[in-house]
Amino acid sequence: MSVLNLHHLRLFRAVALEGKLSEAARQLNLSQSALSTQIRTLEATLGHDLFERQGRRLVLTEAGQIALDHAEAIFRTAEDLSATLRETGGRRRALRVGALATLSRNFQMAFLAPLVGRTDVELQVRSGSQTELLTALEALSLDVVLTNLSPTREPTSQWLLHRLDEQPVSLVGTPARLSSRTRSLPALLAEEPLVLPSRDTALRAGFDALASRLGVAFTIAAEADDMAMLRLMAREDLGLAVLPPIVVRDELAQGTLVEAAQLQGISETFIAVTVARRFPNPLLGGLLVQ
Repeated sequence: MSVLNLHHLRLFRAVALEGKLSEAARQLNLSQSALSTQIRTLEATLGHDLFERQGRRLVLTEAGQIALDHAEAIFRTAEDLSATLRETGGRRRALRVGALATLSRNFQMAFLAPLVGRTDVELQVRSGSQTELLTALEALSLDVVLTNLSPTREPTSQWLLHRLDEQPVSLVGTPARLSSRTRSLPALLAEEPLVLPSRDTALRAGFDALASRLGVAFTIAAEADDMAMLRLMAREDLGLAVLPPIVVRDELAQGTLVEAAQLQGISETFIAVTVARRFPNPLLGGLLVQ
C-alpha cells in the first residue's frame, strides 16, 4: 500500500481551493507541469480521480471532496498542535479571545475576571464582526469567540456553543426623567422617547413583540446596535434605553441611571463559541463553566 504524502495533499488542497491549476501553481511558486505531476501521483496513491474539468475550471469529484474534507481536518490538527506546543514551554500562556464589537464590555470583563491579574497569563482580546471572528476561530488564530448571536450550525459545522449567561432586559433612564411620578410600563413606553437596539437584533424583535402585546405606540429617540452606544445615549438622557442592566452596571451603582422596569419575557443570551480541538487551550476550561 502506498504511503500518503502530506506534501502532495497540501498541493491538492491549494488546487481545490483555487479551482485552476495555473493559479495554484503561481501561488505555490511551482511550474504548472510539476504541480500537475504531483496531483497525478496523489490520485494514483488514492486510487481515484480527484478532479474533473468543467470548462476552464477544475471541479472536485466525489472522491476529491472527501479528500479535501480529510485534508482540512489533517492540517487543522497540525496547526492546532503547532500553536499549542509553541506555548507549552513558555512561562506565560496566551488566551486569544474574539468578542463581537457590539457586545457589552462589562460582560467581557466579567468573563475574563478569573484570569485578570495572573502573571502566568497573557490576555489577547480582539473585536470584530461575527463573520470575521468565526473565520479566525476556524483558522485557530482565536481560542474562543464571545457573542450574543448564535451562529448557524450546518451539518458539517465545527462550532461548539457554550451558553454562558442569560441576562434580563430593562428600561433604564436618568433619575431626572423618572423621578416625577410612578408610572406603569405601558405609560412609560407611550410617554417617553426610547433608545432602542437596532431592528436587526433579537433584542429589538423581543421589544417590538412586547409593545405589540401591550398595544403601545412608542416614539424612537435613537437606535444603535452597539451596547456601548446605547449606554452613552442613556447617560446623555436621549430617552429611556432598552438594554440588559449589566451594560450599565456602574451607572446603576452610582445612581446616574436607574432601572425603571424589567421587561418580562425579554432576555439577552451570552454565548462562547469554540471549535473541537485535539489540544484545547487549558485556560478555557474554568471560563466556560459559568
